[in-house]
Amino acid sequence: MQTIENYNFANKKAFVRVDFNVPLDENFNITDDTRIRAALPTLKKILSDGGSLILGTHLGRPKGVSDEFSLKHILQHVSEQLGVDVQFASDCIGEEAKAKAAALQPGEVLLLENLRFYAEEEGKPRGLAKNASDEEKKVAKKKIKESQKVFTETLASYADVYVNDAFGTAHREHASTALIANYFDANHKLFGYLMEKELIAIEQVMKDGKSPFTAIMGGAKVSSKIEIIEKLLEKVDNLIITGGMTYTFTKACGGKIGNSICEDDKLDLALDLLKKAEKHKVNLVLALDAKIADKFSNDANTKYVDVDKIPDGWEGLDIGPKTELRYTEIIKNSKTILWNGPTGVFEFENFTHGSRAVAEAIVEATKNGAYSLVGGGDSVACINKFGLADKVSYVSTGGGALLEAIEGKILPGVAAIQ
Repeated sequence: MQTIENYNFANKKAFVRVDFNVPLDENFNITDDTRIRAALPTLKKILSDGGSLILGTHLGRPKGVSDEFSLKHILQHVSEQLGVDVQFASDCIGEEAKAKAAALQPGEVLLLENLRFYAEEEGKPRGLAKNASDEEKKVAKKKIKESQKVFTETLASYADVYVNDAFGTAHREHASTALIANYFDANHKLFGYLMEKELIAIEQVMKDGKSPFTAIMGGAKVSSKIEIIEKLLEKVDNLIITGGMTYTFTKACGGKIGNSICEDDKLDLALDLLKKAEKHKVNLVLALDAKIADKFSNDANTKYVDVDKIPDGWEGLDIGPKTELRYTEIIKNSKTILWNGPTGVFEFENFTHGSRAVAEAIVEATKNGAYSLVGGGDSVACINKFGLADKVSYVSTGGGALLEAIEGKILPGVAAIQ
């Protein structure tokens, strides 16, 4: 398998799958360009070699062509970041795109319109009636698969080489993230620098992680993290369960949680995970106290109580000081750290303290030689909010892709190149 470092892109047209799915405000201004900046080393390497770029990405979850999700809104910013006047094709597989791709000269860049404007990108039929029969569904699926092949072939025809640098979509078997790779031989499909860094970071944690290994898992639902928790129980020394999941575990153990978020149908699952942790000799760590509020608001009345004694009408929105001490002591004594999910509703300024304490403890451990990987949307938003992203070992650009990789699943976007 080729690596981007030793490949010479001189006079080559490279189709680069990037992840420019960036957040926009109501005036279409980019509010966080992390994903664009993360791809720059790959893009600049290709241009500096004397190659040209055809950039493919999605933006949002459109159900067809939509001005709201048009990539024209990010065109100027991409041009500024690259230092090149980026061309734009208003239809990713239209005649304009084909002509502009064919005419590209070394050092030039073409940004294709949102790939997800076409159902073929995801390979799922659109517009099916809710009461469609099994036969109608079968016909629609067959039709989309046939048209997806044409869509993918068209994208592949633009370029001499395919580069996947979109780790955030690597868990999707979409046309531009996996299927397109089939149209390039082993010497003409490769990972970009960002993909390489992501895969190395995951390997560093899951295969080469030093003990004590601590994973901090937040999030609202146990059900959405069940597979990763079970995988981690085979690897870690300490598993800190935090965020909204806290209250499902607390209730399962007989605690009183007031109006706190809880999956009542997952209480048995929580108890089962506690037993599995015991079996694997993993220190599964739960909160001792909570910062509670009388409503879901930054301006709510607040107080600290034991996590299993939350009164009716109140809900836990962050961890309390006793829990902070417990968590941070474990984190500071760790050699490998994985953080996925904040400790509370960090979007509210009055409930950021626990997440900040965890972030600062990870920074301190990293300073003392630990390897720390932060991933998953909210954790990344946290670490960026606190201005600490450059003080941990690695901040992943992937949410679902990172979790599936840690679960041990084969990512289609990775397998297509490996």
